[in-house]
Amino acid sequence: QVQFVESGGGLVQPGGSLRLSCAASGSILSIDAMAWYRQAPGKEREFVASIIRAGSTSYADSVKGRFTISRDNAKNTVYLQMNSLKPEDTAVYYCAMVVGGLNYWGRGTQVTVSS
Repeated sequence: QVQFVESGGGLVQPGGSLRLSCAASGSILSIDAMAWYRQAPGKEREFVASIIRAGSTSYADSVKGRFTISRDNAKNTVYLQMNSLKPEDTAVYYCAMVVGGLNYWGRGTQVTVSS
């Protein structure tokens, strides 16, 4: 069983920054891939960014140059640094991890970008 603790969401003005974190605990030997997804009201969940154990990253076009994903393997934690936030970034952000070949999802943290 794997549990997540997500933090860092909140309300921020356009152009501002937030840093999300997601720490995994439980029966974990190693985490293959970590990722962030988001779901805006009335829309489907979409990919935001991912990072594999070796450190290679991938981003959605909509966040390239503004968001940075990173991980701390010793702490089983993934981060998402979000800069130059826009109102269209408003969504519930979910962390996801592949542990032992199985996919796990966090419960989500709300990010609201509004003046």
